[in-house]
Amino acid sequence: MKKLQKIPVSKVARAGKLAATGVKIGGNYIKHYSKKAFDKDYDGKGLDRDNAEDVYNCLSELKGSALKVAQMLSMDRNVMPEAYTDKFAMAQYQAPPISAPLVRKLIKKHLGDKPEKFFEEFSQDAVRAASIGQVHKAVYKGREVAVKIQYPGVADSISSDLKLVRPFALRLLNMKDAEVKVYFKEIEKKMIEETDYVNEMKQGVAVAESCHEVKGVRFPEYIKKLCNERILCMEWLHGKQIDEYFSNEIDQQLRNDIGQALWDFYYHQMHVMKFIHADPHPGNFLVDKDNVVNVIDFGCMKEVPIDFYRNYFATADKSLFERENKFRKNLLDLEILRPDDDEEARDFFSKSFNKLMRLAMAPFHVEYFDFSNKKFFNDLYETGEQISRDQKELGYSHSRGSKHFIYTNRTYYGLYNILHLLGAKVKTGPLNPRELE
Repeated sequence: MKKLQKIPVSKVARAGKLAATGVKIGGNYIKHYSKKAFDKDYDGKGLDRDNAEDVYNCLSELKGSALKVAQMLSMDRNVMPEAYTDKFAMAQYQAPPISAPLVRKLIKKHLGDKPEKFFEEFSQDAVRAASIGQVHKAVYKGREVAVKIQYPGVADSISSDLKLVRPFALRLLNMKDAEVKVYFKEIEKKMIEETDYVNEMKQGVAVAESCHEVKGVRFPEYIKKLCNERILCMEWLHGKQIDEYFSNEIDQQLRNDIGQALWDFYYHQMHVMKFIHADPHPGNFLVDKDNVVNVIDFGCMKEVPIDFYRNYFATADKSLFERENKFRKNLLDLEILRPDDDEEARDFFSKSFNKLMRLAMAPFHVEYFDFSNKKFFNDLYETGEQISRDQKELGYSHSRGSKHFIYTNRTYYGLYNILHLLGAKVKTGPLNPRELE
């Protein structure tokens, strides 16, 4: 993979990179229509693949919030063509790394000296490169450690980057700018938090302390004297990324045990801490030789307000789906229904979300849930896609729901997806409504 010698930092340079990509995309459309005109067998999918490739390459060079938006979009396969979600998924942990000279320069800038001043060994090549920073393996006082280095200019470019990528995101999501301001503000707030590595360390410590009794999970210790806002140094955790267990032939009980550890970890965060690890992609979980799930990267954490929490899990009581007035009140509290909706809109969203939420909350309605059930996931995705198509056809805005849905839904979508790919059957519920009081 090509290494980046530098990253565009100024607003002008970053805007120019996006503009150049726009020209490439224009050329892709010309090729697309030419093929369509002269090749009757052309399926049109090449356009999405070419555009996705060009957009991803551009965002990879920009790094930061621009690439982070791509990563977030890749986690929901209902919002855009498959070519984009597949390509953008690479932003999770396969982005192009920055070069060794630039790494050395950044360590000297943020720690005050060359890597060899602090570490007995330091890998020149990044072990992992993502949207905000990359990780190098090192040895500190005889102990293996992970050194996470933030890309230059990331923290300073978040607001301007989001303005640059907003038109692109709106086009893909088929939304209007005025409709998404509150959501982009929420995303901007979380991304600014993610660039503060001291805050990430504090969040990691808090989660480890609270979850110490959760079985089957482990967390890294931090080398605090080598941590600051742009550098993070922590214990090196051994293990295979959890996605290596998706396709390999492993014992079903092991699949269930790994899945149970993940479910219990998120259960404790949501229902006890009200503070969740909102970045549940496979690259953030390592399974060690003892089959313990090592959890890494606590940059993206979401505090869940108590009122939203109660409304979000109100349908853990299945009887709510049968009480139309109370269910509509729940949708109003979650901002899915609006006070100015007419009866036709209220009827559409009530019926649509009754079906969708029954599916989404199904794991909380039973004692054990089999996440390998393909029909469940097909029904969930198809229902979401059908609602999206119906909304567009009827002229209803897609920007409905509380801003807190962004990271809460992202968390559960990511968790469900991992458990599905893992093929795990886990003890999930039923969730007692009294727990919400």
